[in-house]
Amino acid sequence: MDGKKRSHIKSGLEVKIVLKQDQRSGKLTEGIVKDILTNSASHPYGIKVRLTSGEVGRVKEVCR
Repeated sequence: MDGKKRSHIKSGLEVKIVLKQDQRSGKLTEGIVKDILTNSASHPYGIKVRLTSGEVGRVKEVCR
């Protein structure tokens, strides 16, 4: 699942995000969702979340 729909993202879910400074390289950071920061139902670049580690980025992949 990709991270473009807010309905796919829940607190406690394991996801891969791209951090602001990694957008050019596309490096992904894995973690657990703490907060969902995007208010709209969807976003073309991915829903913005805060991980339990405090890192903020856009969801590129939802891990199963």
